[in-house]
Amino acid sequence: MSPLWQLTLARLREFFRRPAAVFWVYGFPLGMALILGAAFRDRPPDKVRVDVRTDGPAGATAADALAAVLRTDHIDVTTGDEAATRARLRTAKTDLVVTPAATPAAAAEYFLEPNRPEAAQARTLVDRELLLRRVPGYQAPAEAKLTEPGGRYIDFLIPGLLGINLMGGGLWGVGFVVVDMRVRKLLKRFLATPMRRTDFLLALIFSRLIFTLIEIVLLLTFSYVVFDVRVRGDLTAFAGLVLLGGAAFAGVGLLVASRAETVETVSGLMNAVMLPMYLFSGVFFSSDRFPEAMQPVIRLLPLTALNDGLRAVMNDGAGWAAAAGPAAILAAWGVVCYALAFRLFRWR
Repeated sequence: MSPLWQLTLARLREFFRRPAAVFWVYGFPLGMALILGAAFRDRPPDKVRVDVRTDGPAGATAADALAAVLRTDHIDVTTGDEAATRARLRTAKTDLVVTPAATPAAAAEYFLEPNRPEAAQARTLVDRELLLRRVPGYQAPAEAKLTEPGGRYIDFLIPGLLGINLMGGGLWGVGFVVVDMRVRKLLKRFLATPMRRTDFLLALIFSRLIFTLIEIVLLLTFSYVVFDVRVRGDLTAFAGLVLLGGAAFAGVGLLVASRAETVETVSGLMNAVMLPMYLFSGVFFSSDRFPEAMQPVIRLLPLTALNDGLRAVMNDGAGWAAAAGPAAILAAWGVVCYALAFRLFRWR
C-alpha cells in the first residue's frame, strides 16, 4: 500500500477513535439543523399587537368599538390609557398605538417606532381594517401563500449549513491538526522518515474530504427525512460544488497553518478568516442585504460562491450552467491557496 493511503487510513482511524471529534463533526450540524428548522418551521404568521387608547378625544366607548373592529385573526388588541399604551410601546410589548378619531370625518392617530418591522406590518393591517369599515362594498384582497419548491426558510438555510460545515471542516480539520502536530513535534518526526512531504499533506486533505462527504450525506438525509429538503437540480453539479468547496477550504486551512507555531495563533487566524464569511456570505440571511458597494467583494468570498451555487442547484433546480461561476471561484481559491501553502509550509 502506498504511503499516501496508509497516512490517509491512519487519519481516519485516529478520527473515528475520538468520540468527541465524531460528535462535533457529525452530531453538532444535525442538531443545529434540527433546532433552526424547528424555530423557522411552517406555522401561521404571528399576530401583530395593537393598543387602542381609551382616554383620547373620542372617549372610551369609541375606543372599545374600534378595538372590536380591529380584533381579528391577524391583530391582537389591547386597550389602555396614554401612559400605559406608550409604556407598552416603549418596552416592545405592542407594535402600534391607535388613538380613535374624534369624529367620523377625522383620521385616527398612530404612534409607533418606525424602525421596527412589526410596526409597519401593524399599520398596514390596521389601515386595511379601517378601510373595510369606512368604504361600502370594499373587499379585502385575496391572499395566496407561496408553495413553490425551495421557497421555505429551511430550504434557504440547509445549503448555508452545508457551506459552513465545509468551511469549518477545512479550516479546523486541516489547519488546526497541522499546527497541533507542529506543536507536539510530530511534523519534525515525519520529516525524518522516507515519506514524501506531499504524501503527508495530501493525506490530510483526502481524509478531510472523506469526513466531509460522510457529513454532507448525513445532513442531506436528515434534512430530507425531517424537513423534506431535496436536491432539485443536477446531482453532478451539486457533488462538484461540494468537492470543490471542501478542497478549497482545506487549502485555506493549510495556508493558514503553514507558518503558525502555536495553537492560539492558528485559532486566531482561522477565526479572522471565518468571521467575515459567517457575516457576509449569506449563511442565515441573504448577502443581498449588504450595500451594493460591498457586493463585488462579497461575491468573491469562497463561502458566498459555495452557498450561492448550492442554493441554485438545490432550490432552483439548476445545473452546471448556473454552477460554473461559483465553481470557478472555488477552483481559483483552491489553486492559489495550495500554491502558497506548499511554498510557505514549514515543518519545524
